[in-house]
Formats: sequence, C-alpha cells, structure tokens
Amino acid sequence: MASRILIAALLLAAVALPVPGTAGELPGGLRPSDLLPPLQPWHGASERLVLPPDNPWATPFEMSGLKSSPSYVDTVAWLRRLAAATPDVSLEVIGRSAEGRDIVMVVAARGVEHTPAALLASGRPLVLVQAGIHPGEIDGKDAGMMLLRDMTVLGTRSEVLDRVSFLFVPILNVDGHERRSAFNRINQRGPVEMGWRANARNLNLNRDYTKLETEGVRAIVAVINRWRPDLYVDIHVTDGADYQYDVTWGAVPDDGWSPRASRWIEDTMAPRVNRELEEEGHAPGPFVFAIDGDDPAGGNGVWMPGARFSNGYGAARHLATVLVENHSLKPFDRRVLGTYVFLDATLRVVGEHGPELREANRADRASRPDPVVLSWRGGEGARRETHVFKGIRSERVPSPVTGGEVVRWTGEPVDEDVVFSFQNVPAAVASRPAAYYIPAAWSDIADKLRQHGIEVETLTEPTSMEAEVYRLPEAELDDGGADFDRGGAVYEGRVRVSPGHIVREHRALDLPAGSFRVATDQPLGTLAVLLLEPDSPDSFFQWGYFLEILSRTEYAEPYVMEPLARSMLQADPDLAARFREKLASDPGFAADERMRLDWFYRRSPFFDATYRLYPVARVVGD
Repeated sequence: MASRILIAALLLAAVALPVPGTAGELPGGLRPSDLLPPLQPWHGASERLVLPPDNPWATPFEMSGLKSSPSYVDTVAWLRRLAAATPDVSLEVIGRSAEGRDIVMVVAARGVEHTPAALLASGRPLVLVQAGIHPGEIDGKDAGMMLLRDMTVLGTRSEVLDRVSFLFVPILNVDGHERRSAFNRINQRGPVEMGWRANARNLNLNRDYTKLETEGVRAIVAVINRWRPDLYVDIHVTDGADYQYDVTWGAVPDDGWSPRASRWIEDTMAPRVNRELEEEGHAPGPFVFAIDGDDPAGGNGVWMPGARFSNGYGAARHLATVLVENHSLKPFDRRVLGTYVFLDATLRVVGEHGPELREANRADRASRPDPVVLSWRGGEGARRETHVFKGIRSERVPSPVTGGEVVRWTGEPVDEDVVFSFQNVPAAVASRPAAYYIPAAWSDIADKLRQHGIEVETLTEPTSMEAEVYRLPEAELDDGGADFDRGGAVYEGRVRVSPGHIVREHRALDLPAGSFRVATDQPLGTLAVLLLEPDSPDSFFQWGYFLEILSRTEYAEPYVMEPLARSMLQADPDLAARFREKLASDPGFAADERMRLDWFYRRSPFFDATYRLYPVARVVGD
C-alpha cells in the first residue's frame, strides 16, 4: 500500500515539475542536489588559488562564493577589462552565432604581436583551449579566467607565458550558454545556473567536426587552420556513474590516427599533469564508460572516438588533442579548481617540452598509412587490461517506479580491479588512393573540404581518366548487393545513411573543367579519406550529403519495355536463363508485372548508368 501511495504522489507531483529554463521548485521541496548520491568531503591545496570576493581582480566565480558562473555578457566584460590592463592579453572575435553573439577568443602571449605569424615566429609552442562547447559543462571558462589573471595582472603565474602562448575560447557555444537555468543538468552539482547542451538550432557542437554545420565548430576549425596550435584541449563535464576521480582526461589511444602525439601525451604530459593534480588535492583518472551502463565495477570501456568529436577530429588531422571530463557529481568549486591546476600544469609541460610535441605532430602529419582505418570496434580480438579503479561502492535496490532495480551509490570509496576493454580492432578500412576526383557539380563538397584546411585543386581543363568508383546496388538486383539504410531517425539535424554493401567498379570518366582533385599525399590526407570514403561513419556520404544519387529520375512504360524484353530474351540465352531462375526463386517477383519489366529495363542501355553511383572517384596511381 505504501508503494502505491508513493507512486500516486510522484505522478501528481510530476505535473508541477518546472520546465527547463524557468524558475521553480522540485516536488516536496527537493533541491536538485537532493537527487544526487552522497558527497564525499573534500579540501585541497588548490583552494589557496581563490581570491577573496572583494579583490579587484576576483572573477565573477570567486565573487559568487564559488557557486555561480557568469553570463556571456559578464564574462566578455571581465575579459575586456583584463585585456585593457595588460598587453599580454587581447581578444579576437572568431565567429558569430546564429543568434548574433560574437564568439570570442583570448590571445595570451608575451612580448610579441598577437597574430598567427608572430606567434609562430616566436618559436614558443601554442596551446588552444576551449570551454563551453557544451555550456552546461562550463568549468573551463571559470578556471581559464582565473589562470589568465594569475599569469598577467596578478603575476603569481607570470613565468608560464615566458615559454608558451595560450589561445582560450571561454564559451564556444554562446547561444546555448545563454539558455541558462538551474534545471539544465539534473546529474551535475553546480553551478547555480548552467547553459544548455545544444545550440539555438538544437545541434550538438561536439558531433559537428566533420560536417561543419554549426557556427562554433566552423569558427574553431578556422582557428586551428589559421593559428596552427601544437596542443588542443576541450573541457567538458561527465555524465554517468559515481567514482572518486574529479578530473578524468586523456588522449585518443595510440592505436588511432595520431599514435605519436598520443604517446607524447601519455608518456610526457600525463605523469606531470597527474602529479600536480594529486599534489593540489585532486584525483585525476581515466575516462569512465561503464560497460553495463551505470556501474564501472562491471568493466570500463576505452573509447576510440570518430572524427565528428573534438578529440577524434584532432587525431584525424594529426593535432595532439586532449579531452577533459570533470566529474559531474563533484562540487562546482572543486571541478573549477581542478581544471585550473590541469591547465596550469599543461601549459608548463608544453612550454618545457614543446619541441618534442611538435616533432610528434610533425611525424604523424608526415605519415601516409595505407590502408586507412575508418572505424574501430571492441569485442573479439580487442585489447583488455586490468587496472585498479577508484570507485564508489554501489548497491541495487528495488524501484517502485520502474518495477525493477536501480543503482544507489553509498558514498563509500572502494578501490578494485576493473577490466578495461579497448575499441582497437579495425572495423572498416579503405585503401589510400593517390587522389579523389569530385565532379564540378558537387562543388559544395570541395568547399567543405577546404573549410577543414584540406588542399583541393580545381581542374582548369576537361579531364579524362580511368578510375575506381563505388556503386550502391539495390537488394533486388542479382549481384548480391544490399540496399542502403536511411535509418529514419533524425540525428544532429540530418538523416544518417549507411551504405550497406558497396560494389567497386572501374570506369572511364570524363570530368568537365571546374572539377576537383584531392590528393591524399598531404598533411590532412587521412582526414580527406575519412570524409570521402562512404564506408567511413563520419563521411559526407553517411551524413546524407549525397542523397540525390539514390533517386531514380527516368522510367520506361510497359508498352515499350515488353517488346524490348522479348528481344533481349531472344538475343541473349544467358540473360534468358537468369530470368527463368529469378522467376523460379522469387514468387513475389514472378507475380509482379512491373517488377519483371523493370528487371529488363535495368539491364538495357536505356537505364541510368549513374543511378546509385557515388560521384567521388578514386585514382590509385595518379
């Protein structure tokens, strides 16, 4: 009876739940923090970094008692005041959002003009850090503001800028940042108000690195192309399970597209950064992807991200890239201070080991792997390692709401051996052609490649060649092909397309002037392969940019096809045998007059030779 009363009360209370973005209270006087697991007490040496609220250079975060993160307007105003106070800091507008807000980047460099050419000529390594790609996960903004101040006007970290230069984007998704509410992230401890995950068009910027449809990601890719950083850092806050770590971070595993940069991060950067985090009272750890969905004790997955994500994109373009995932269940002040220590230590280690980092990036850019891995999987044959995991004890309790069990975290720390399962087995590969050729009619694809920084040559004369092409056959054909899958669900504003079984053909091509050639013997050649191979999960094809080729535009009337089919049967005994076999093996086909005639139409010279022909051609020996 008590359970039924509780369920009824919850259902009635649900009517009064606040809409995200509005003020209100939770049912029964609950606060959002009351829904979260028990909080372990914490005090760390990094707390000394905080200025008192009345200090003239206190950040809005510090002035709020470490509870709040400032609005877009207040953030930019504070940064402009900092830039006006020191020549080491300047602000640059790198883009404009859909709602008309400037996307601002801070340039922090000492003794040089704040331009890409001057920073490159200085010889100092350059670190690019972005925060707020998911604006509810905003720790990096407040930590970066504190560190900028300490490196400049306050002077307590002044020596850092003697050896390294710093690009800092405090809010990448500025429109999502301003959709602020106390109810935006149910599983996160602070700040008081947080931004929204997606932008004003409900697109997730951290799924946009290959298709480049959001203003924020286009802006940051342009920064990478123009300023040429040596290290790229993207700061997030996790979802998911409870555990002891407060700062989880890392690079793409060295099985991926940039193994040398990944090893530099693992061997040179990680020991130093983790040591400094621990000395300051923080608990650095690995990324946590619980295999059973909620409890890492059952196994932890080691993710190999695709190029649509910031860290996968960095690896694909051979730029050393680090993803930071602070733990959402740790308090906001602890997360911000941990991020400060992480950034400070990162800038220092890059300043001291810049030449080795640059050499790792250079070596990855110089590599020309063949074949190119398009995607990875776990499972059979994948690497498995056992590590000590600093977890929090959990238990499963009956739920009157779900009728099953739900995990509850007890707050008790527990260290246990956990199996880490890697995604390091190639799932799809493609040979590396010398070049791709794109017909002039698909100039939008060439434009998008150039936005990535990929070199694209425009052909000034008509060109003829023998080339390899892909065709996507339909299931009803006799060549064993499988139909493509359009999925049906909308994902990131597009309908995804899976190519199914692709058939290779060799054809003589005649390309008009204005067509495009994309060589793979260039620093971003691997990225070009990932974008242009239809079997790649982050290819333009799978993002739905070539749907036109999947539509038929010409047909044949029965009164002309029937005599043509009779003529074809008489002239080609082999075709006649295949037709009889099709009739015998496929009752649906045998009973459908139009399907019978269409079978002949597809094999006649009248059928569209380009139907389902992927227009991007491959040339192996160019």
